[in-house]
Amino acid sequence: MANTPPVSELSACPSCEEPLEAGDLFCGACGADLAAPAPAPAAPVPAAAEPVASPNGAAPAAAPAGAPDSRSAEAQRTGSYRIAGPGAGPQGGGDSGEFLLDAPEEDPEHYRIAEPLASPQGADPRAALGTAGPEAAEAAEPPAAGPVPPGRRCIACRTGAIDTDGYCERCGHAQPRERDHMEHEVEGVAAVSDRGLRHHRNEDFFAIAETALPNGAPATVAVVCDGVSSASRPDEASAAASVAAGASLQATLGRGLHPQQAMHEALLAAAGSVNELAAQHSPLSHQNAPACTIVSAVIAGGILTVGWVGDSRAYWVPDDRAAPSARLTEDDSWAAQMVAAGLMSEADAYADERAHAITGWLGADSHELDPHTASFKPDGPGVVIVCTDGLWNYAEAAAELAATVPPDAATRPLHAAQVLVGHALDGGGHDNVTVAVLPFPGPAGGAGPS
Repeated sequence: MANTPPVSELSACPSCEEPLEAGDLFCGACGADLAAPAPAPAAPVPAAAEPVASPNGAAPAAAPAGAPDSRSAEAQRTGSYRIAGPGAGPQGGGDSGEFLLDAPEEDPEHYRIAEPLASPQGADPRAALGTAGPEAAEAAEPPAAGPVPPGRRCIACRTGAIDTDGYCERCGHAQPRERDHMEHEVEGVAAVSDRGLRHHRNEDFFAIAETALPNGAPATVAVVCDGVSSASRPDEASAAASVAAGASLQATLGRGLHPQQAMHEALLAAAGSVNELAAQHSPLSHQNAPACTIVSAVIAGGILTVGWVGDSRAYWVPDDRAAPSARLTEDDSWAAQMVAAGLMSEADAYADERAHAITGWLGADSHELDPHTASFKPDGPGVVIVCTDGLWNYAEAAAELAATVPPDAATRPLHAAQVLVGHALDGGGHDNVTVAVLPFPGPAGGAGPS
C-alpha cells in the first residue's frame, strides 16, 4: 500500500481559509503547503515611511509634510511607498489477439523497457505527439521578461505580483496555469481536461494520437494521467508520463509490436520519465517524489487494449445501450484490495474513508511497479471512456457512467468528452477531471488484420 503521509491537524488553510480534509498536505484551493510554517505577518510601516524607488527605477518626490497624498489609490497601494500586506500474456507479436470482452489477457512479464522520450524543456508536452492545441506555438515560447501586467495579483495572498515563471513574488504560491482547461481532437479520439472547481491548478494531463500499423491500418491512442496531489510537482509528473507513454505507443505500434506488448512498454516508459523527474531535481529522489496514475487505451486491428497503474479508469460503452457496459480496469486502491481479498463488500469498501488511498502509482517512491494490461474484442461498436477519478467519482458504476454518455458519442467524441467533463463539474467539480473518448472500431480500416 502507499505510504500514508502525516495527517494535517489544520481544519482550514492558513492562507485562504479553505476547509481541509484529513491527510491534506496542500490546499486544494490555493495550493498552500500545509506542512510549511505560516509566514510571519509583515510589520506595519509608519505613515512617515521613506519613499522607495518606483517600478521604473525612478525615486518619487516626497510629499511636503502634512500635505494630502495626491497620488491615485492604485499608486498609493502599489507604487511609491512601502505598504504592509494583509495578514502472463503474449510473449511476442504472434498472438492472434482474439479475446472476449470479459476475458482479459494476463500481463506480459518480460518485455524490455522502452526508453522514455522527453519533450523539450519549456514546451507544451503535447507538441511531442502532434496533439497540442492551437495555442501550442505561443505556449512553447517563454514569456517575455518585463513587468507583470497591471492588476494581476496572487490568488493566495491577494497582494503579491506574479513573476514570469507564474509564482507570487511575495508568498511564492503557484498561480493558475494555461492548462487549466484543455481540449483536443484527432481522427478517432478526443480528450478534454479541466482544473475543476476547487483545485488551484490542473494536475491531470493527456496525450492522444492517431498512428498506423506497419500494414497501413490506423490505430488510435489515448493516455490520461492524474498527478498525485500529496506528492511534489504532480502536474509535471502527469505531463511527463503522458508524453512518454504516447510517444512509446506510436513508435512500438509502428514497428509492429502486438498492442498489448506495446502497452506494457509504454507504461514502463512513462514510469521511467516520472522517475527521471525526481532524479533531476533532488538527490533524495525517493522522498516525496513526483507521482501520478496512468490509464491508456489503444484501438488497433479490431482489438481494444488498455493499460493502467493506479485508480484512473477505462470503461466500455456500447452503441446499443440495451447491451451491458463494462469497466475494463481494476483500481490499485485500498478499497479494491479489500474487495479482492473478500474482506469487505464493494459498497462497504468504497464507503470507507480509506477507499481511495492508492496502492500503485508511477514515481520514484513506488516500491514495486506492477503495470496492468488487458485486451478485448468487443462484439459491436461503441466507445471507450478513459478518465481520471475526477469523473468516475460522480459516475462510478459502468451503467451509471454509460447513462451520461451522449448517444452520438461515436460520431462526436469531442462533444461527448465535453459533456462528461460538464457532468463532473455539475456534480461539484471537487477534483481535476480528464476524459478521453475513443470510438470503436476506430477510423475506417481500423478493423483490418493486425
